[in-house]
Amino acid sequence: MRVVFTTLERSFVFSRHAMIGANLADLRRPYGDKTVILREDQIKFKEPMGMFDSWFKEVQAISSVSYEEVNAMSLSTATRDGKPSCRYVLLKAYSQAGFTFYSSTNSRKGKEMKDNPHICLTFYWPSMNRMVRVEGVTEIISEKEADIYWNSRPIQSQASAYASQQSSVVPSREYLEERVAAVRKDFFEKGLPIPRPNTWVGYLVKPTEVEFWQGQSDRLHDRLKFRRCQTDNEQEGAPDDASAWVIERLSP
Repeated sequence: MRVVFTTLERSFVFSRHAMIGANLADLRRPYGDKTVILREDQIKFKEPMGMFDSWFKEVQAISSVSYEEVNAMSLSTATRDGKPSCRYVLLKAYSQAGFTFYSSTNSRKGKEMKDNPHICLTFYWPSMNRMVRVEGVTEIISEKEADIYWNSRPIQSQASAYASQQSSVVPSREYLEERVAAVRKDFFEKGLPIPRPNTWVGYLVKPTEVEFWQGQSDRLHDRLKFRRCQTDNEQEGAPDDASAWVIERLSP
């Protein structure tokens, strides 16, 4: 063994990890040859949503991998006392107001966002060696907006969402399939639309910080953060107002 730790505790930790059998220390990939560097004086946007739109459209244009969902984002929530949880959800809209996704208020994330609306989103696009991290506050969008998106969903997705009591414990997959079949029988087979459950809602994430990360092979990564600031009268400026944001470079 090339490395000898001087304490018993560290020797134990090393041995425990070595037994797994994967040499993770040597797993690394090149990110870029510095042909793409984020420089403050070259940024066209003074607010984050314009820059996010530019990056998102770029990754959409070059994404040729059929299974890659470029709108997938990790959503991190926490209980009121700070216990975290994380999962992937799909971004369904974005605008100057923020980022929109849909879920159930009865789910774990729904309950946590009700008690603690402060959340974090992370997008990672390996094809471009880019990542976007968003900190913000959630609020529920209007029922009208939620209805519009609900009605655009495939009937199978509607049936599953209507039948599911998200995050609750169920006895088996067969139980879920039976519930979906019952929904289809009660609505679809009778030519009736499946109504949106009151618990199925849209969430808008209003960003307070948005960090753009560009990977570099030498690990001197570029990190530029847009941070929401207060105006002179202590009222937040409009989301697309350049004066409402400060751009900061972070050490990698």
